[in-house]
Amino acid sequence: MANIRLAQSFHPVLSQFEVILRNNLNLVLSSYFMDPDWIINQKTGFMNDPTLVASRFFLKRCVQDAENSLRRRSLSVSSGKIIAEQMFGFWIAFFVPHHYALIDGQPMQIFPHKPRTEDRASLHRKLEAIKNYRNRMNHCEPLCFNENAINSHYALYIRSILYDLITWMDPALVPYFQRIDNIPGKAAQVMRV
Repeated sequence: MANIRLAQSFHPVLSQFEVILRNNLNLVLSSYFMDPDWIINQKTGFMNDPTLVASRFFLKRCVQDAENSLRRRSLSVSSGKIIAEQMFGFWIAFFVPHHYALIDGQPMQIFPHKPRTEDRASLHRKLEAIKNYRNRMNHCEPLCFNENAINSHYALYIRSILYDLITWMDPALVPYFQRIDNIPGKAAQVMRV
């Protein structure tokens, strides 16, 4: 039960973080490509670059899968719908070196308030840690255990990473996240079990 309570507390913060990350990356890439439909049109552009053969053209396949999914559901294909269909891993992939280089490091622009010590690699590690925690949460894996002992420290660490990234994107968003965040209370409750 402790695991479920902790997962519940993370859902609002994580889901809103994903939306903000996605929307910010979309804005930066729309501007970079000077194309609001970049996600469709770049399937034959940078997403098709021969250097991406080792990644099996991950981004391009994600876009094609989204298009196919929309068609199967008899929905029209639009950039907005394809963007909304993308998983968290799609957006994080823009911080992987081979994608990042092809788009001239544009993803870094979504973090205008980051410390100078943070670079592509450190941001990617943080985003991957969030993604891995989110995946563990969604697959009902242990979130608040250290072997047999109940421990919420890692959950609070992930929360701190989320707040760092939110602050580095836009410090004005922090109060919004604080209003929907009950992670510390649930983590404290879990520790009292």
